[in-house]
Amino acid sequence: MNTTSVQQNEAMLHAVDYWQVIKNRYGIILLSLLLVFMTAAVITYVMPKKYESGTTIEVKPRAAGISPLGSQLNELSGAGRMTEQFFGTEFEKIKSRNSLEKVVQNLELVNRWGVDKETAFNILKGIVNTQNIRGTDLISIRVRHTNKVDARDVAEEVARSYRQYRAELESRDAENALQELNKAVRNQEDKVEERRKVLSTIVRTKGIIYKGTDSFYGQTGVDEDQGARSALEAFNMLEQEKRKLESQISSLLKYDSDQLMVYAAGLDLPDNIIRNLYPQYLEGKRQLDGLRINGLGAKHPTVLAANDQIQNMKRQLDEGVVNLRATLTAQLDLAADRLKSVEAMKDETREEAIKRGLDAQDYVDAKRDFETDQELLQTMKLKQMGETISSKMPPETVLVHDSPVISESPVSPNVTLNLVLGAVVGLIFGVGIAFFLEYLDTSVKTLEDVERYLQVPVLAVIPKDITLLHRQRGSTPDAEAYRILRTNIEFNRKNPEDNAITVVSGGAGEGKSTTLMNLSYICAQGGYTTLMIDADLRRPRLHTYFGINNSVGLTNYLTTDLMLEDVILQTPVDNLYFMPSGILPVDAAGILNSRRMSELMQDVKQRFDLIFVDSPPILGVSDASVIASEVDLTIIVVQHRKLPRNMLLRVKQSIENVGGNILGVVLNNVDVRSDSQYQYYTSYYTYYAPSESQGPPVMSTSSVTATAASTDTKTKPSATAAKDSKSDSDLY
Repeated sequence: MNTTSVQQNEAMLHAVDYWQVIKNRYGIILLSLLLVFMTAAVITYVMPKKYESGTTIEVKPRAAGISPLGSQLNELSGAGRMTEQFFGTEFEKIKSRNSLEKVVQNLELVNRWGVDKETAFNILKGIVNTQNIRGTDLISIRVRHTNKVDARDVAEEVARSYRQYRAELESRDAENALQELNKAVRNQEDKVEERRKVLSTIVRTKGIIYKGTDSFYGQTGVDEDQGARSALEAFNMLEQEKRKLESQISSLLKYDSDQLMVYAAGLDLPDNIIRNLYPQYLEGKRQLDGLRINGLGAKHPTVLAANDQIQNMKRQLDEGVVNLRATLTAQLDLAADRLKSVEAMKDETREEAIKRGLDAQDYVDAKRDFETDQELLQTMKLKQMGETISSKMPPETVLVHDSPVISESPVSPNVTLNLVLGAVVGLIFGVGIAFFLEYLDTSVKTLEDVERYLQVPVLAVIPKDITLLHRQRGSTPDAEAYRILRTNIEFNRKNPEDNAITVVSGGAGEGKSTTLMNLSYICAQGGYTTLMIDADLRRPRLHTYFGINNSVGLTNYLTTDLMLEDVILQTPVDNLYFMPSGILPVDAAGILNSRRMSELMQDVKQRFDLIFVDSPPILGVSDASVIASEVDLTIIVVQHRKLPRNMLLRVKQSIENVGGNILGVVLNNVDVRSDSQYQYYTSYYTYYAPSESQGPPVMSTSSVTATAASTDTKTKPSATAAKDSKSDSDLY
C-alpha cells in the first residue's frame, strides 16, 4: 500500500514538473503555434483547388484455370477463389502501365495536358486512387485533378481500360489453357490405345475370356480356383480334429480311475456308456451312504445288495474307459491318414493354383489400367467440350455500378483539416521546443538546484515585481519575504558579532541593491540600528532610492580625513542609516582594498547592530571580492532562471578564494504564479492580513542632511539595547 502511494506521488510530481515547464515557456509555445498555424493557412490558401470524380466497379475472381482432370484439382490449387491479397493485386493492375497507357492513348492526354507520354503516365498514376469499400466486394476508383472535366473523363476511362485489360488477360490465359487441354486429350488417346493392345495380348496368350466392368460375371472376368481353396479348408479342418483327439487322449492318460471317469463322462462321443452310467454310479453311492446313515450295518442284506450293484457299475465304468481310449486311438489314426492324403492333394493343386493366380493378376492389372485411362479420357473430352463452349461466351468479371460525374465543389485543400492539423502540429512543435529549451537551460530553477550545486542554504524566496518597501504605505505581504530573510540571517550566522554583511550577485540586474534596501528597511523596523553602505563604486544606486546627492560618501571618507559622522546620513526610517558611495574613483578596487576601509568596517561594527554593504557584480569586477574579504558574511542574490549553474559556482569560488564566508543565497525575482512549486514558500500572500494602514514618513531634505554625530552622542542605541527592544512579532 505504501509503495503504491509513493509511486502515485512520484507520478504526480512528474506531471506537475511537466506542467510547470509548459507554464514557464508558454510564450514560446504560443509563438510556435501561431507560426505553424499561419504557415498552414498560407499553404492552404496557395494550394491549387482539386476536384474529385469517382466510379464504383465490382471485380469478380478470375475463372478457374482449365484442368484436364476436372474441378477437383481446380479446388486444390485454389483457382477461382478470392484470397486476402485479391484486392491489393487488382489495385496494382488498375494502376499498372498496361492499363494506364490505354487511358493516355484513348483520352489523348499528351495533347490534352501538353506533356510527353511518360510524364502523362506519371501524372495519371499519381492522381488515380483505388480502395476497397468496406464490407463489400466493390472497388472505388477516385481521380483528383485541377480540371473537373478531366477528373470525370479520367475516372471513366480508367474503369473502361482496366476492364479491357482484364478481359485481354483472361482471354489469353483461357486460349493457352484450351490449347494445353487439347494436347493432353491427344496424349491420353494414345495412352488408351497402348493399354488396349497390352490387354489384348494377355487375353490371347493366357486364354482368358475378357468381360467388361458391366458384365454379369463380375468385374474381373476370371473364375476363382475353388479346388485349391477346398483342399486347404479340408486340410485345416482335419488338422484341428487331429489336435482335438490328441488332447483328449493325453487327458485320459494322465488322470487316475475316479478322475478319468469324471473326465470321460463329459466327452460327447458315440458309444460312450460312461456318459449315462457314471450318474447312476454316483446315485448308487449316495443311496449306500444313506443306508449307513440310517443305522444299517455292513452285513445287512440291503446294504450288501447295494454294494454289489455299485461294484458291478464300477467294473462297467472301467471297461467303458478302456473301450473309450481304444476308440479315440482308432479315430486319431484315421484322422492322421486322412490328413496325409489331403496334404498331398493340397500340394498337387498348389502349383497349378499359383500359375492360374499369376495369369489372373496380370489380366486384372492390365484390364484395370485400360479401363482407368479410358474413363479419364472420357472425362477430358467432356471438359474439352465444355471449355470450347465457354470460350465462345466469356464471363463478365468487371461490372461498373456507378458512373463518374462532374464535381462542382473542390475536395482539396481541406481548409478545416489543414488548419486543425496546423494548430495541432504547432502545439506539439511548441511543446517540443519548450522542453528542448528546458533541457538546454542550465540556470537555477528550484531551491534544490541552489542547494545541490552551491552547497549553501537558501535564506529566502523573493517574489517577482516587489518594489521598495519604504515607499509603500501600510503593511504589505511583500515585506514578509524579507522578514523571513531577516529571521534566517539571525539563525544562520554562527557568531552574533558577525554583523557586517555584503550582498553580491553574479551579474548586473539580479536585484541585489533592491534586496539590500528592503532587507535593511525590515531590519530597522525590527529594532536593529542598521547602516547601509553603498560600496558599488561603479554604478551606485542606493542614493537614488532616497533621492539624495552622493557627492559625499564612502570614497571621500577613504581618501580624506573626514569624520565618520560627516558621511553617514540618517533616513526618515527609524534606526536606518545610509552611507552614500561618494565621488566615483578611477581605481575603485584599490580604494576598497585599503587599511582605511578595514578601519571603517571595525568602527561601524561597534556603532551599529547590522551593516549591509552593497557591491558591484562579482564576476564583472574585482571590487566585490575585496568587499567580501572585509566583511563578516556574504549573501549571494541569484535571480531565478537567469545565470547558468556554472556561473554560480564561479561566484561561490570567487568569494571563497578571498576568504569570504557565505551565509546563504536569496532566490530573487521568482514568478510564483507560473512556478507553482514556490507557492508554498510564499503562501503568506493568501492569508496575510495587514493590521496597520499607517505608512512610513516621507523623507525630507532636512532629515537627509542629518549626520551620524547625533547618533553616536544621543540617538544611537547600543547593540545590546537594540536587540533587547525587539519584540517576538518583529522576528517572524
